[in-house]
Amino acid sequence: MSHEEPPSSVWPVLHYDDTRAALRFLVDVLGFETAVTAPDEHGGIGHAELRWPGGGALVFGSTRHKDSVHGRMRAGTSAVYVVAEDVDAVHRRVCDAGGEVLEPPHGTRFGSGAEAYLCTVRDPEGSPGPG
Repeated sequence: MSHEEPPSSVWPVLHYDDTRAALRFLVDVLGFETAVTAPDEHGGIGHAELRWPGGGALVFGSTRHKDSVHGRMRAGTSAVYVVAEDVDAVHRRVCDAGGEVLEPPHGTRFGSGAEAYLCTVRDPEGSPGPG
């Protein structure tokens, strides 16, 4: 009897200088499965989505991209995407709690081409995370 795992709703986001080496390590050595890879204009990988065979997923991209909140992160740092039904409600809770909003709710398109409505907030220790 098999059951299908629900899609991941929490996505760690990793940043690498050498995205092709990162992909080889994460897939060939650790055992992640490639779901999406989108090349960038530098010959690397601009965006990748990987699935863990036992459930879960992660996203990674290149430190070369400086045009978003993630582009300002150094290699080895991370963020977390948290899928939410009501992004505006999450934004209001962060504001009400005096939290730091890096990007207010807005529409965007990921490197994979997927569209999303998100906001980006900083956790109390300084890590950004889109919601």
